[in-house]
Amino acid sequence: MCGLAGFAFPENSPSPLPDVKSALKDLMHRGPDDEGFLAFNTCASTPIATEISADYQDANLFLLFRRLSIIDLSPAGHQPMLSENGRFALVFNGEIYNFKELRRELMDLNVAFHSDSDSEVLLKAWMQWGSECLHRLIGMFSFAVYDALNQKITLVRDAFGIKPLFYFLNDHKLAFASEIKALKTLLPNIKLSPNAQSAYDYLVWGSYDSNENSFYKEINQVPPAHYLEVSLKESFSVTLTNWWFPSIKVNHSISFEEATAKLRNLFLESVKLHLRSDVPLGAALSGGIDSSAIVCAMRYLEPDLPIHTFSFIAENESISEEKWVDRVNEFVGAIPHKIKIDSSDLQKDIDNILRAQGEPFGSTSIYAQFRIYEEAKKNGIIVMLDGQGADELLAGYSGYPAERLTSLKEEGRYGQIISFLFHWSKWPDRGLKNAFIQFIGLVTPAFLKNIAHQWNGKNPSPSWLDEPFLKKSGVRRINPGKVPQKKENIGRRVPETLRHVMLKGNLISLLRHADRNSMHWSVESRVPFLTIPMANFLLSLPEHYLIDQKGRTKSIFREAMRGIVPDEILDRKNKIGFATPEKDWLYANDFDLKNQLSHLYRLPFIKEEELKSTITDIQMGKKKFDFFSWRLLNFSLWAKEF
Repeated sequence: MCGLAGFAFPENSPSPLPDVKSALKDLMHRGPDDEGFLAFNTCASTPIATEISADYQDANLFLLFRRLSIIDLSPAGHQPMLSENGRFALVFNGEIYNFKELRRELMDLNVAFHSDSDSEVLLKAWMQWGSECLHRLIGMFSFAVYDALNQKITLVRDAFGIKPLFYFLNDHKLAFASEIKALKTLLPNIKLSPNAQSAYDYLVWGSYDSNENSFYKEINQVPPAHYLEVSLKESFSVTLTNWWFPSIKVNHSISFEEATAKLRNLFLESVKLHLRSDVPLGAALSGGIDSSAIVCAMRYLEPDLPIHTFSFIAENESISEEKWVDRVNEFVGAIPHKIKIDSSDLQKDIDNILRAQGEPFGSTSIYAQFRIYEEAKKNGIIVMLDGQGADELLAGYSGYPAERLTSLKEEGRYGQIISFLFHWSKWPDRGLKNAFIQFIGLVTPAFLKNIAHQWNGKNPSPSWLDEPFLKKSGVRRINPGKVPQKKENIGRRVPETLRHVMLKGNLISLLRHADRNSMHWSVESRVPFLTIPMANFLLSLPEHYLIDQKGRTKSIFREAMRGIVPDEILDRKNKIGFATPEKDWLYANDFDLKNQLSHLYRLPFIKEEELKSTITDIQMGKKKFDFFSWRLLNFSLWAKEF
């Protein structure tokens, strides 16, 4: 688990040499244990420098690396890692959990190894199979591999986008890094500007990280399940390839009982692989089904393993998960660590969390997560398991009712629609009113839905945005979270949406939060739910295996965990997670929100008076409170800092 960066320009187009020392310093929190450096002239077959102090005036390719040692703590895991023949060089951020199995497979092909690291396994797998090796990997990764023979560098990102990889590219310069801060250091002469489309998507829809864009117009990110090939010959040529896109074709032949047994085995095998570590590990525990299942699976697989759990406990009892956290900790005999925070803590740490994230983010619950990783670091825990991704693969949250109803309608199961809505409404935070709204949405034409959304505050053109500026900037007004429904997916609207949310939606931003928060404290965050075998399997199941006719979410997973997780956890109906009292914090007497937005008012697409009026209406209860207030504050502070 590390930080990487690189810089390249065509051999015949000299460029100012990058400040590699400062870039490595920017990445130190991602890898405090070791650093590495290689400089190449792409016309030569070997590196011309392996130390920063050496002369690399003739170089036109630089690979930088900071290491957080997790697997094989010896110097044999040092990066950048060169192949024996000198053709390939690798910088790799992440973990390959099935590296031992891949190592044995490669050894059967007469491939020799000189370390016990997963980095060497990845390098040898790439040499053996090329990009086809990606489908064999169980893990999280972003990496860059340089092929000296073909003068080509390939930037790769894992299937779900768990690990980040940003890049800047034009016809005479390539720079890439695990974090934007290091990337900016490598580009001191490049003027960066806010991305108007990203700003609009974030402020209006609350959407971000859902495509290649960053919040800077000039910086992109490699999308999940993609790799970017860049030729470093006379002029850069670029190819972006999508290396994995899961099918959602239904498997009708598998019974619920068979699917439950298979899911149980898949999940336990995944947790077992994610426990591979040469340093102490723990788990984030919210008290919900997902994190509880991970903690209980850890105990099931490792009866004698010391388990440290870390939980945010809200002071407001209505959103506190403490009783559920206590039940799980008692069940597995864990060593609990509880974190409690208030508005003064947020004010004190707000600059730190903003710098850690590097870009605007969605809500104050991300701050609770930030403090959990801080507590893990204080207690010597270097690896943390997390339940992220379960809701997106198992149809959690409120059970995607609109999508389930659409599937039932498309299949002509009209009697089941009424039955499903009746039972769905009985669950907490749903109710008959919401059920009625879902039904009306099912039978209402699209143009009337758009009008209703505007009445409900989901206006694509709010009064506080400057329309002429947005039009001039070419900003699209389409909600990025809207899933395009395709004819070939009739009756499969739930997995269609889950796949979209997983690869182009909310999950990517959630994974970004965890990566930045954990790496800020030099802690590795692992997500056992997110493996290709798990995703392929779950997206192939009949919809009612995920959401049953009673409106129960994660139906098959609840049954798969019987005997491993306490029944009272599996039978929970409410979902809270790391919920924070956001309104109380933002509108506290000592927190002047309007003045905190001063830097937002200076942006060319914001109307100051209209925005102040909107804030007053929220504060007075005339407009519904949601995450919008935090987005305004967060974007203003980001504009000030960056």
